[in-house]
Amino acid sequence: MKVEIKDNKLYIEIDRQEPTPSTSGKTLVVASTRGNTVTSAMIDGKPVTIGLNAYIKR
Repeated sequence: MKVEIKDNKLYIEIDRQEPTPSTSGKTLVVASTRGNTVTSAMIDGKPVTIGLNAYIKR
């Protein structure tokens, strides 16, 4: 995952994966950080933590 702050916007770039069933089985996950991830992006001297799930409905 690549994270960048530019012009007061937060940009997140994450690789797409083959659709995989979620734990509940209700959706197919296409991108995920698999929990919270501390990034190198900083706001007020503190690292930004991101938890991201992108999915499609079955």
